[in-house]
Amino acid sequence: MSGFRPGDAFLADCPARLAVDLIADKWTVVVLYGLSKGPVRHGELIELIGGISRKMLTQTLRRLTAHGLVRRHARAEAPRRVEYELTPLGETLIGPIHTLTEWARANGEAVLDALDAALEPVAHGD
Repeated sequence: MSGFRPGDAFLADCPARLAVDLIADKWTVVVLYGLSKGPVRHGELIELIGGISRKMLTQTLRRLTAHGLVRRHARAEAPRRVEYELTPLGETLIGPIHTLTEWARANGEAVLDALDAALEPVAHGD
């Protein structure tokens, strides 16, 4: 038995599981961090993040907006100016993101070393 009961955190129907699934997405943490210093335009985020397509950034921003972590603000200017910023709920993730970043800095080499060791061919005895 696993010890989990219906309603425990991280089971499929639990809100905590939904939250973890949201932040475990490949681009979510990077986008949230990109917005951590204040409002940013779509094109600026593309340059800041690097390696993300416009389509993927748009999808990620829409998802984060729908879940209440990001706010989209369209300014009445010509040309239209759209900025994205963290909501108060989104801001609560910046501390954990910094903690995760520090862990990655401290342990990144060890993770790569373990990956290299796992990829080495297994020596067979004669």
